[in-house]
Amino acid sequence: MNQQVSNNLAAQERSAAISLATIYAFRMLGLFMILPVFALYADHLPGATPFLMGLALGAYGLTQALLQIPFGMLSDRIGRKPVIFFGLLIFAAGSLIAGSAESIEWVIIGRAIQGGGAIAAALMALAADLSREEHRTKMMALIGASIGASFAISMVSGPIVNDLIGISGIFYGTAILALVGIAILYFFVPDPPSSHFHRDAEVETRSLLSVLKNTQLLRLDFGILILHFVLMCVFQVIPLVLQNELGFDSHQHWKIYLPVFVLSLALMVPFIIIGERKKAMKPVFIGAISCMLVAVLLFMETPVLWLTVLALVIFFTGINLLEASLPSLITKTAPATQKGTAMGVYSSSQFLGAFAGGAIGGLAHQYWGDEGVYATVLVALAFWLLLAVTMKKPSQLSTYLLNVKDVSVKQLLAVKGVVEASLIDDENENGQVAYLKVKKHILDEEKLLSLAVKN
Repeated sequence: MNQQVSNNLAAQERSAAISLATIYAFRMLGLFMILPVFALYADHLPGATPFLMGLALGAYGLTQALLQIPFGMLSDRIGRKPVIFFGLLIFAAGSLIAGSAESIEWVIIGRAIQGGGAIAAALMALAADLSREEHRTKMMALIGASIGASFAISMVSGPIVNDLIGISGIFYGTAILALVGIAILYFFVPDPPSSHFHRDAEVETRSLLSVLKNTQLLRLDFGILILHFVLMCVFQVIPLVLQNELGFDSHQHWKIYLPVFVLSLALMVPFIIIGERKKAMKPVFIGAISCMLVAVLLFMETPVLWLTVLALVIFFTGINLLEASLPSLITKTAPATQKGTAMGVYSSSQFLGAFAGGAIGGLAHQYWGDEGVYATVLVALAFWLLLAVTMKKPSQLSTYLLNVKDVSVKQLLAVKGVVEASLIDDENENGQVAYLKVKKHILDEEKLLSLAVKN
């Protein structure tokens, strides 16, 4: 009989998760902190046009989308830490170029180079190396939470930091954060005992076609693409509205964003709970997209402070709901053995959305003004709403991994709450990894963990 394994993260796993989450958060802070202030920077850059400003805002998304999967695969060959180190150096170099730029073209180049430091997949692979299968979801959840927190912090701190050190200072500070990330990587992140491929955390090329043919997954991929498309479009206009039409100087914008984020996060939580507990994720999902549509329609009204604040609260409630629920829906929809591939395609779609939103939003802004940007966003959201209405009701199944030995699929399926099970030979151990789909609310986790190999 195998000894019972703990259902809690070990100290080393917890330390690794916090360290990797910090590196990820530092990087996202650098990418997002300019979002609420960059539109105000146009007057300081020779040759800047709304299109070029939008392109600069979203340029990182194209290089990130193109390189994150190859960098993840490279980390399988030469190791995780060298790839992450190299990626953070590229990110720092791009930040320095953008910070010292004296023209919009060099800001675009710097932002594109920032995106070239595409370490997301390698970071996730390292997290997988440093965690036991049965605890990997917890580690990934902590890293995911750091991304959400960094976005909220960026929106509030961006205007404050911009007032203190300017846009160039933000870019230089981003380069420093990348170097601090390198220090964390080598001083606080332990070296994994071994590195090998993880189907739940990395892209498997043989599964790509299957994932791309899955229409339910594609709906979610298009969803995250449109979400970040909309975000990049809207923030080419909102900072200008706050400053030029509502009379708020850039250093005061945080006074709007802080209560907006606090309220939107407070409003989001009950809907997430309702969606999960009442098995109503599809209605909640559709409602969140509808919230964003309503918010954009309110943005199109003559700017009045209370109406703009209300629209921002509704807008970010929808965004926060969707950012929180989309990864969960990917996990519920993808086969357990293809979760890593599905998440890789999802992440690439997100970055492509940021690039498209910057470029297309910039074009709309240049030729049709604020109303053109809002109209573009409404068309994108209406298309997304159609995709959401026609998607199947999401399953309530979660992915669960377990390292086992001398255990059959029949034994796994006999555990209460286990619905699907696949066994894959572990590349480094004398055992197998069980890829399971489970009903978490009725899962007999104690019995399931009793089948696991004790590490």
